[in-house]
Amino acid sequence: MLYRLFLELASEVSAFNVFRYITFRIILAALTSMAIWFVAGPAFIRRIKAYHIRQYIRSEGPESHQSKAGTPTMGGLLLLGAALLSCLAWADPRSGLALAMWGVILLFAAVGFQDDFLKIRRRRNEGLSSRQKLALQCFLGLLAGLILYNVDGFSPILTVPGLKRLIVDLGPFYVFFASLVLVASSNAVNLTDGLDGLAAGPFIMAGATYMVFAYCAGNSVIAAHLQITRVPGSAEVAVVLASLIGSGLGFLWYNTYPAEIFLGDVGSLSLGAALGFAALIVKQELLLILVGGIFVMEALSVICQVSFFKATKGRRLFRMSPLHHHFELKGWPEPKVIVRFWIIAIILGLAGLSTLKLR
Repeated sequence: MLYRLFLELASEVSAFNVFRYITFRIILAALTSMAIWFVAGPAFIRRIKAYHIRQYIRSEGPESHQSKAGTPTMGGLLLLGAALLSCLAWADPRSGLALAMWGVILLFAAVGFQDDFLKIRRRRNEGLSSRQKLALQCFLGLLAGLILYNVDGFSPILTVPGLKRLIVDLGPFYVFFASLVLVASSNAVNLTDGLDGLAAGPFIMAGATYMVFAYCAGNSVIAAHLQITRVPGSAEVAVVLASLIGSGLGFLWYNTYPAEIFLGDVGSLSLGAALGFAALIVKQELLLILVGGIFVMEALSVICQVSFFKATKGRRLFRMSPLHHHFELKGWPEPKVIVRFWIIAIILGLAGLSTLKLR
């Protein structure tokens, strides 16, 4: 809303013209959501503790994790709240893509909230069943895909990174493809959220990569120069991602080892959906496999572990899945696992950005 107000003032005070530049609003969006965490974070954590909203640890996990039981959780509530307030201030309220993205984020957050709420009410690590959670995610994914497919001017095409002349028109199948991207991305981030800061760090790096893509796709001159699909209005998605990145950094201040608060499914499912939806909007869905490589590895480790266990009647491929637990059981201290995964996420993000110049 402040954005619209400052635009009105720009006609009278030239200094307010700076708000016409989306790059400036991207920076403001990130700083605002981060500042909200620094101001409200301590009080939010105290309130969460007062309501006994705490983490319950599954008994099958590493023994060292039992000490984390009782840590406040559902930090995703403030993460999303801070980002939403920032967007209300600095994003264009007329942007259909930004509104659609927030709709998807909040719907997936609702699924995560229900899962967290059941765990807290039952006082054990048992929320929604896997089938219930997957069914809800698939429904929301199909709904999001259907909305995108019917947006005027939005093309149901699939592009291949580095092969800019190779474009596949998926037609009505785009709805199912979009659902697959959202469900996979959402669950992958959720599976990664097992160590302090392990999900938030790679999300920030992947989100920053897609923020650049969203800005480039929304600029007709840059999109033409880089030969990427032009998506009118996608630059406002960069503002949404910036608000989530800034809020993620604020959350990480309190979530870094040893964590004062956890993300919860309300945060991990919604952040995964945000990444997937951003990839759909900027037509860089396949690139998510590279940019979100940490999340992909974590999800694949679970799939491979379960498949190998069933095929070999009890043998294990990893000491424990998801993958970060495997390295913990090999003797890596938790901070070492986290930072090394962050480093890999940075490398993958830079690799994703390099595809902008590949012909």
